[in-house]
Amino acid sequence: MTDAITPARPTAEARRQQILDAACACVRRAGFHGASMAEIAQAAGLSVGQIYRYFENKEAIIAAIVDQDLAEMREKFAEMERAGGSLVETIVSQRFDALDRHYEPDRAALMLEVLAEAARNPRVAAIVREADTVERALKRSILDRVSPPGASEEELVARGEVLSMLFEGMVIRGVNNPGANRQAMGEVLGSVLRHLLTDCVGQPANKAES
Repeated sequence: MTDAITPARPTAEARRQQILDAACACVRRAGFHGASMAEIAQAAGLSVGQIYRYFENKEAIIAAIVDQDLAEMREKFAEMERAGGSLVETIVSQRFDALDRHYEPDRAALMLEVLAEAARNPRVAAIVREADTVERALKRSILDRVSPPGASEEELVARGEVLSMLFEGMVIRGVNNPGANRQAMGEVLGSVLRHLLTDCVGQPANKAES
């Protein structure tokens, strides 16, 4: 008789991801205030006590969600670095993927909930602002390589802020106007990105094809 195979126990990382996935689903449905730890536990198929073994509170869950987003961004930047060739054209080539990701309804709902919670919860605000500092450093590493010679520190900071405005604003547009023509937007975005990354302030954008 063949011995029964005992299912492998989930690793700590797998269990954390299980909780995070459940938390994200609850937050998208009810917001952070409406998503209790008991509801998150139920959605994850765990007890509340098991949730607290991995996350001290809801702020810790938010921090983990933000960290996941940062990890995705780091990997995306690393992919662009490894691509070789023109860094600007590599960035521009990713614009349609960026539109799709930021217009994705579940992602948009989660990002907006995190920001809404940051607006009223100082601990979450600190988490979000720390992540923003990391994101700005990643963008700056790109701008230092591609911006025109002679760009001042003030200008480089401003270029990074405008880049953030572009991509973070996509989330709101994805909620307000989800049916917008992404192909047409992508063509315009390509021109905007080339101008923002490489052209001198006050000069017209290059006439390169998108």
